Amino acid sequence: MPAATYPSAPERALGQLYDFVTGDEDARVCRDIPPESCDDQPRNFFAYLGANLLSKVADELSSAKLVLPWLLGALGAPAVFVGLLVPIRESGVLLPQLAVAAYIRRMRLRKPVWIIGALLSALALGAMALAALTLAGAAAGWAVVGLLVVFSLARGLCSVSAKDVLGKTVSKSRRGRLMGWSAGIAGAATLGLGLALGVLGDVASERLVYALLLAAGGVLFVLGALVFAGIREQPGATAGGGNALTEALASLDLLRTDRDFRRYLLTRIGLLSLALAPPFYVLLLQRSSDTALSGLGLLIIASGLASALSAPIWGRLSDRSARLVIALAAAVGGVTGIATWVVAQDGVQGAALAWLLAGLFLSVNIAHAGVRLGRKVYLVDLANSDNRAAMVAVSNTIIGIAMLLGGVIGLLADLYDTATVIGILGLGALAVAVYALGLREVSVDHGD
Repeated sequence: MPAATYPSAPERALGQLYDFVTGDEDARVCRDIPPESCDDQPRNFFAYLGANLLSKVADELSSAKLVLPWLLGALGAPAVFVGLLVPIRESGVLLPQLAVAAYIRRMRLRKPVWIIGALLSALALGAMALAALTLAGAAAGWAVVGLLVVFSLARGLCSVSAKDVLGKTVSKSRRGRLMGWSAGIAGAATLGLGLALGVLGDVASERLVYALLLAAGGVLFVLGALVFAGIREQPGATAGGGNALTEALASLDLLRTDRDFRRYLLTRIGLLSLALAPPFYVLLLQRSSDTALSGLGLLIIASGLASALSAPIWGRLSDRSARLVIALAAAVGGVTGIATWVVAQDGVQGAALAWLLAGLFLSVNIAHAGVRLGRKVYLVDLANSDNRAAMVAVSNTIIGIAMLLGGVIGLLADLYDTATVIGILGLGALAVAVYALGLREVSVDHGD
């Protein structure tokens, strides 16, 4: 493991900051990266950190669970478009990756792919900002959903290339700290955004505020591309370019031969009831009160707190029993959905309703964090080294398709009302909680 050296004064200063951030005396040792990248590691660490941080904040400014549903509600778009936001955002990132990952991993340099993805993301958000200023009703819905397709595909390019660049430029023992710093700072920025919108309250032109949020997200992606361009990536490492989509199709027989995997996959499909719910909470609050931008700020704060408060607890419980975490989290989400329907029928209005819905939104996001963590741990524990790649490929492919099909849930909001959709999704989550109890126990740690 070669030790890095930093000859110039700026490089020495950057190296000292890198030593401080990574926090131990072994900070300049290279592990699992090309020897040529050792001297560039401090530069690459902070370039990746900066670009990743900027993109995370930009993603929050264009969140398909919060900002875009609120935008479409303000523009008078039919609820069916709100129902399409999360499915397109999630499947648009996931499904193309399965097809293009093999091609990207055969490239000697992957950094340009991330830069292209970031710039395309910026263009999509800029066009959304223009739509927010000029369109309304169904036209706004079609424009935002169409641009979200472009945005999601672009983010998929960033996602599939980012991990490879990280693996080639930052030492194995430093990647967790890099991602931790990035997530922590981005989380603080998100809470700051929520507080700012809460203080802003009602303004003369909400459209302008939404357009500025989206435009700011686009600017951050451009800045992120410029920062990412500063990474010094060594060419090579073109192995491992198997096509995940081909592997998934070839491994579909797992659904017939592996009963435990089949039950897990059916459970995960049912858990989409929680993934699809958050935009309808946003729409319900917007339509049921006069809180305007302060209401959006309240929900952003609730979303940020949900992950920060619950993730460590869900993680510890998952080590004991991921099966029970899935069931418990789905039950919490189901009860929350039904409680939301009851609150909507109770005639509560104004600030009291806003705080009630924010609390319920916090609860459903805590539940969603639990099922996300629990199902990831469960799959890792269920699989072994021989079938793990196949299981992940099959699962991601089928869930991507199921997520797209789940977009039709928005039709119910136009046929009935938003609270009814949330109640139906809540009942579905409760049914999945019961079904999840039938999963085979695969966790091995039952100690303290």
